[in-house]
Amino acid sequence: MHNPGSTANPERFPAQDRLADGAQFIAGRLTKGTSGRTHTVVDPATGEEVYTYDLAGADDVDAAVAAAHAAFPGWAGATPGERSDALHRFAAVLAERAEEFARAESLQCGKPLKLTREFDVPGTIDNTAFFAGAARHLQGQAAGEYSGDHTSYVRREPIGVVGSIAPWNYPLQMAAWKILPAVAAGNTIVLKPAELTPLTSLLFAQAATDAGIPDGVINIVTGTGREAGERLVGHPDVAMTSFTGSTAVGKRVAELATATVKRLHLELGGKAPFVVFDDADLEAAANGAVAGALINTGQDCTAATRAYVQRPLYEAFVKRTAALMETVRLGDPFAPGTDLGPLVSHAQRDRVAGFVDRARGYARVVTGGEAPGGDLGKGAYYRPTLVTGAAQDSEIVQSEIFGPVLVVLPFDSDDEGIRLANDTPYGLAASAWTGGVYRAGRATREIKAGCVWINDHIPIISEMPHGGYKASGFGKDMSAYSFEEYTQVKHVMFDNTAVARKDWHRTVFGDR
Repeated sequence: MHNPGSTANPERFPAQDRLADGAQFIAGRLTKGTSGRTHTVVDPATGEEVYTYDLAGADDVDAAVAAAHAAFPGWAGATPGERSDALHRFAAVLAERAEEFARAESLQCGKPLKLTREFDVPGTIDNTAFFAGAARHLQGQAAGEYSGDHTSYVRREPIGVVGSIAPWNYPLQMAAWKILPAVAAGNTIVLKPAELTPLTSLLFAQAATDAGIPDGVINIVTGTGREAGERLVGHPDVAMTSFTGSTAVGKRVAELATATVKRLHLELGGKAPFVVFDDADLEAAANGAVAGALINTGQDCTAATRAYVQRPLYEAFVKRTAALMETVRLGDPFAPGTDLGPLVSHAQRDRVAGFVDRARGYARVVTGGEAPGGDLGKGAYYRPTLVTGAAQDSEIVQSEIFGPVLVVLPFDSDDEGIRLANDTPYGLAASAWTGGVYRAGRATREIKAGCVWINDHIPIISEMPHGGYKASGFGKDMSAYSFEEYTQVKHVMFDNTAVARKDWHRTVFGDR
């Protein structure tokens, strides 16, 4: 099928010519999908169609897995130094193309360009540099004589072909979080990005090849979850599955992976609590809540979604946070003054609006709660929204909204604040705001989440792990912990003496 390609404004999408040959990246080159169906990437800020591509079918997934399988022995057999050098070159290519990546990410996601320039792209380059260094530091356990005259040690080895599925909210960073630790450890990979946002994943793989990473080590298939995703997870030659997305879909991925006993890594939903004790700095907490709730238009599994504020500060916190939200500037993601862009699609905007509209029956919308009109009406915009008066067991408190919505609830005792923070199925991230060392220490111990920030919310760094508790999944992204996720452990034991071997034989079988 003919691929119509890109119709985007070249200023907004300067890298479009790099993707003119198709949207499947297999064995080092772009090809067109074989499903017989197309999908169109839409600019969520304007509703304009910007890139149409052929969706991957099962044959494309099979070809990508075959390419990764063929490339695995050579890449796994490369020295750590060789893999490290290739990733360092990769980081350099990414840095050279930083503006292209920033614009492509803003275009497909609706992120403000200042966010992609200052956060998404630099974070990805830093992550690449981190794993370039980590490739030289994959270590097993020191050798030792743990059983008489036998010497044991532990090897860490790559697993094989990794099949990964990434979400649409941070397509560039999620591609990096999946690909980099896997290939640094010697694996090869097939990544399926979300069909809404494939552009930067394709550019990322292309940049890796341009940096000298061998063909077939990194492959991208852009298709639907039902066709391409399920085929990838269930493929018999895929040894490990890594998935980031909703808990509901994560359960389906786990079901499919179990059929072939694959290694599984899941980073799922979140409903991050934001706990403000009565000794907190009110101004800092209010600003932190606005930033934490509205980052990426709230489409972040670690975003602050539930603010629990101790009673003495509650009314002042609500008033100040609402006032700050009303100063947030919605606008064109490419305009310098824009603070908040659109949601990723009109469907996502309508989903968020549905949560808020239903909440009007049992809670109060203090500010926001509507889509803007005028020039922004064509885009998938939704105003920053603050809700109060909801019950702890209500939908808006318990369910992941994935939009610019913050619910604020009061609490009295410290015990109650911690209990409410833990009272959802999720456990990905949380924050606590306090001037007291004891309270800070208690929050970090007792809040059940993979990350707990103190007097901040949202920052991440390459050296530290990201991953959840409970229904938020298991396994870590970033850091040395994620590096180890993509390895398997082998115990090696040497018999140091022929006498020992003979005695062992006699012990088991008797004299012969």
